[in-house]
Amino acid sequence: MTVRRADARRNYARILAVAEKEVAAHGAEASLEQIARVAGVGSATVRRHFPSRRALLEAVFSERISVLCDQAEQLSGADDARAALLAWLGALTSYATTARGMAEALTESTADSGAHVDACSARLGAAVDPLLRNAERAGAVAAHVTVTDLISLVTGIALATEHHDDPTAEAHRLLALTVAGISPRR
Repeated sequence: MTVRRADARRNYARILAVAEKEVAAHGAEASLEQIARVAGVGSATVRRHFPSRRALLEAVFSERISVLCDQAEQLSGADDARAALLAWLGALTSYATTARGMAEALTESTADSGAHVDACSARLGAAVDPLLRNAERAGAVAAHVTVTDLISLVTGIALATEHHDDPTAEAHRLLALTVAGISPRR
């Protein structure tokens, strides 16, 4: 493992802090040059720490992704598999609507059809898979539903609601509507 010099660690932390703010303000397409300027480093320094935009976004979202993964693990032993899965989807929905740019990044990675799945999507997928399988075994989810379907559903809802007055509330309303189905049972 490479040990970074103190100044390199400070630069990394400063770049990441600025990137979090810029991504929150401008989404996944936040300017790398603006991030470098605000962080007080050159664009080459940003690229040395984060060789691609995807690497930068993964670092920005990594901490919250870890929290979501921990929640999934805690919920995996719940007695009510359907409620556990829905609780986790609700947590993902809340985060995806408040962390501007995350839904875009997740949408791009699920559209890659496995050619290049980023670390955030892979971690989320691995975390929610046991919840989905438990719900499937309990008969609460159809067997053909995939982790990619669930993440695509939530990211689509987050993207569709990002310009609403209260995007989180609207996203949760749409998620509940989707879960209940668009037509009443007869």
